[in-house]
This record gives sequence, C-alpha cells and structure tokens, in this order.
Amino acid sequence: MSEAGAWEALVRLMPPTTESDTSVDWDVMRDAWGKEFPPDYRRFIEVYGAGTIEDYLVVLGPEPKGGRPKAELSGMLHETANAESAWAREPKARELAGAAPELIAWGADASSDILCWDASGDDPSTWPVLLRSRDDNLWRRYDCGMAEFLSRMLRADLDENPLGDLALWGVQPATFLNEREEQRRLKQGLDPWTGEPDPYAGMYDD
Repeated sequence: MSEAGAWEALVRLMPPTTESDTSVDWDVMRDAWGKEFPPDYRRFIEVYGAGTIEDYLVVLGPEPKGGRPKAELSGMLHETANAESAWAREPKARELAGAAPELIAWGADASSDILCWDASGDDPSTWPVLLRSRDDNLWRRYDCGMAEFLSRMLRADLDENPLGDLALWGVQPATFLNEREEQRRLKQGLDPWTGEPDPYAGMYDD
C-alpha cells in the first residue's frame, strides 16, 4: 500500500474527532535524534495529536532524545528505553534473526505491548514496525509504516491479531481521543469513550 493510500485508509477508518493538541518543532526532533521522523507519523501528530485509540493503544507524542521525559511511566523516551531493554533479553521471530535495529517507540498499549520503528534505515518512510508482544515476549517485524499498520489492524488485515487484546482488531470506525479532548470530556462528567455520564469523572479534575 502506498503511503498516501495508507493515510487515506486510516482517516476513513478512524475519523479525527478534534484538532490536534500537539505542537512539535520537527527541526528540534531531527537534531535530537539525528534523523527525520516518518512522514505518516508527523502527519498523524499534526492531524490527530498524541493520544489513545479505543481506550487501548496510546500513540506516543514526540520527545527529543536526551531531553527530560514528559511523563515518568509513559512517553516516547520511556517506552524506547523499555524497548531497548526488552530487545536485549527477549527472543525474536525468525525474520529478525541477526537484526540490530535502532529502536524508537511510537506506541504502547494496555497489554504492555510496545510498538517501535527500526530507525536504522536512511529513509524514514520505509522504516518497518517492530512489535514486542507482552503475551509471548517475542519481537516481530511488520514491513509497513505506522499508518498502514494501524489501518490493517482496524481492517483485521494481518495474518493474526498481533496485540494482546482485540480492542482494535477489525474495529470500524475506531475512536481516537487526544489528551486534551479526553480531559475535556472527563471534566464535563462524561466517560470519554462512551459519552455517558460518569460519576467518577470529576476525580480527574485538576
């Protein structure tokens, strides 16, 4: 699937609910990491923002390498460090035998799976997705970009569901909430994912 086709499919399967709440200086990101980021990820952040799909998979916001993490237990820097540690000690699928990837995490889910790029290639538009499954602690490679991977998940168009839950598998349309929109709904006393009144929502007020 072409990059444009993958993006169009993703937007169709997961229509944006609000404007992005994530402002990024991509020049700073390039200088910090020593490389450009994939065009589909940049477009995702500019259109959707950082946030969560179906209250399950978090698309991580950009963080400059070497900077201070935005959150102690989540975020691109934290999950990249987790991925590097897991890569060093956990088994790999056959297609990854002898591989020495440069890992950058772009997603993490409620099942503790970590989704990364192998950022060792010169062209970020060709970086494959490397997925660490928490169920079997096995690393697998998917020869597609982030947008295509997500759209194939939402179409159930892989050999099998690679994540630890079926929350995204074949879900159409899927709901994405960026961090600002999720907090806005909570402060209105609503469950962000159902839209129903939530008596506990006020507990999340600042």
